[in-house]
Amino acid sequence: MSAIDTEVADSTRGAAPAVLTPRLRLILVLLLATQFMLAVDFAILNVALPAIGEGLGFPLARLQWIATSFALCAAGFTLFFGRVADLFGRRRLFLGGLVVLGLASLAGGLAQNPAMLITARVLQGLATAAVTPAGLSLMTTSFPEGPLREKALGLNGALMSTGFTTGAVLGGVLTDLLSWRWAFFLNVPVALAVVLIAPRVIKESRPDERPKLDVPGAVSVTLGLLAVIFGLTQAGENGWGSPGALSALAAGAVLLLVFYAVERKVPAPLVPLGVLGKRSVAWGNVAGLIAFLTETSLVFPLTLYLQNVLGFSPLAAGLSFGVLGLGTVTGGTTAPRVIAKLGTKRTLIVGGILQTVFTAALIGLGPDRSWLGLMLVAGFLGGVGNMLVIVGFMVTATSGLADREQGLATGLATMTQQVGITMGTPIMSAVATAAMAGTGASAVLGGLRAAIGVNAAIVLLGVLTSAVFLRGDRPAAR
Repeated sequence: MSAIDTEVADSTRGAAPAVLTPRLRLILVLLLATQFMLAVDFAILNVALPAIGEGLGFPLARLQWIATSFALCAAGFTLFFGRVADLFGRRRLFLGGLVVLGLASLAGGLAQNPAMLITARVLQGLATAAVTPAGLSLMTTSFPEGPLREKALGLNGALMSTGFTTGAVLGGVLTDLLSWRWAFFLNVPVALAVVLIAPRVIKESRPDERPKLDVPGAVSVTLGLLAVIFGLTQAGENGWGSPGALSALAAGAVLLLVFYAVERKVPAPLVPLGVLGKRSVAWGNVAGLIAFLTETSLVFPLTLYLQNVLGFSPLAAGLSFGVLGLGTVTGGTTAPRVIAKLGTKRTLIVGGILQTVFTAALIGLGPDRSWLGLMLVAGFLGGVGNMLVIVGFMVTATSGLADREQGLATGLATMTQQVGITMGTPIMSAVATAAMAGTGASAVLGGLRAAIGVNAAIVLLGVLTSAVFLRGDRPAAR
């Protein structure tokens, strides 16, 4: 029997490893590679959109649906699939989602018309909604609560955040050197490799007794999230006062209230209100929502600054964000040690303060390239702070819960992440546009300063909610 086989047998008998064994290292590599690929997928097509539109004959007004169709499904169905993973098997959903993702990516790369491409993007979004919470719940159940889980979640957060930046850069490189189609084809070998290796090292995880799926809750929350995300995208495109945005947001709010009412009455709720009542889950997710909303949306005003004020090319602007990505990697790899020393609550506060200070520093950006140094330094240190918050959020929101609830906890955390990413850019876009007086570089600079100021204020709000509402915790014993 191989060492990995022995470890699988031990884990099946319930032995909780205290160190990273060869099997756990392989599990970690597989799960991290998958999560990184999904993060890259969010951003990789942004730079390629004009080339896709030209190649397939997309009308300019419909081009945004390449991103919107993906985001709607990825955010709208993630809570539903997170619970499905708990009920029917996390590994099964993880592998099934990867198969769908690989096939959808292949179809997207081979698309010959807009309808085929949009269909592929919808399937990619659904696969992402299944794979992300299933992968995270496999991570939290494979790694016991404490140092190992914190290390795994730290690396996961760092790679996911870096993936958003890498996607923008990689999309430009692939489009320039090969074709936009390779932005799709890139997923296929990664998905295939994980599907072939994972069944040997990752054991199935499901509850002993399978409760009934809360169908009314699943339908109301999924439709509610779809309506909210659609409303946010409409607000970013047409303004916050547009009828499409207001009606979709109102419908989403009503459906989410219906969901809450359903969860109070059904015997086996999709989201037990007792779980949402835990401070660590509720306020941990608030901190995570703000962290994802602010840092990912900061790319929008900084892209305007680099291209419209400093005159950088799209590829050069994308490469400049590599420093921000380096900051997130640094924050993600150091976060477990910070949590070990300070505890999760203090880590959330320290990371939030660091992000607030260096986001606010970007308000001082000037109209020429001599200010690029400020942007790079503030972006790096703000990225470090943001990743401390993200890892602190993941540890907080998934701690103190039974294994049978990990799919729900990671589904909530994934939903928080997806909604935050989707909300951020429309908000920053609306603020920047409203603050622009006139045209030209000076008007753009005024708009982006306003957006950055609002961004910093939102981060500070997250610091205050963590400080006031989360219970103090002691650093873990090592």
